[in-house]
Amino acid sequence: MRIRKPFAGAFIALIFLSAAAGFSPSDYSIPSYKQSDKALHFVAFFLLTLAFYWILETSRRKVLQYTFIVCTIGLGVASEVAQGLLPIQREFDPYDIAANVSGSLIALALCNWYHKRMIERKRAARGYNAVAGDDELDVELGEGVDGQETGVVRSTVDVELDRWDENEEDWETTDPDPVIGNGVNAATVVAVPEDLEDGKKRS
Repeated sequence: MRIRKPFAGAFIALIFLSAAAGFSPSDYSIPSYKQSDKALHFVAFFLLTLAFYWILETSRRKVLQYTFIVCTIGLGVASEVAQGLLPIQREFDPYDIAANVSGSLIALALCNWYHKRMIERKRAARGYNAVAGDDELDVELGEGVDGQETGVVRSTVDVELDRWDENEEDWETTDPDPVIGNGVNAATVVAVPEDLEDGKKRS
């Protein structure tokens, strides 16, 4: 599991900006739209979720779970609850939570859709046909390769013929059976029993 540093830096910067605005005293004026800061909550958590989703370079299912837990539940809900409990003269507002969760879920759905399309394009470009049950794995990241067969693979006849000089000792070197006459191979001649020969002489 690797970390994409540009997205991590953007997420940290957004966290600081959101914390400065969300946990500031009530007399601090927060930018609002039509006397409401719900649009700001929506945009903030949309961007937070968008940045966090692409931080971890792992399978789509894991990224989806981590982002939902951290951004949608942890930041979107828990931060508003903590905001109401802290002595900063700010009241708990369930509509702020609704705006946070809405922005986070929409960003999560868009990122998940784009991530799936990106994986499908990479698989199609590599000529990879997905196996049932493996659609959640990022093959390009090395996931799901533990179950592949390992060992020596027998080479084809064409490859063996191309390398006949390298594998000369593996080829059959026994001499062919001698030919008696009329094209008859000595290995195909069947021995005649002695009693059969005696019967022919008596007759």
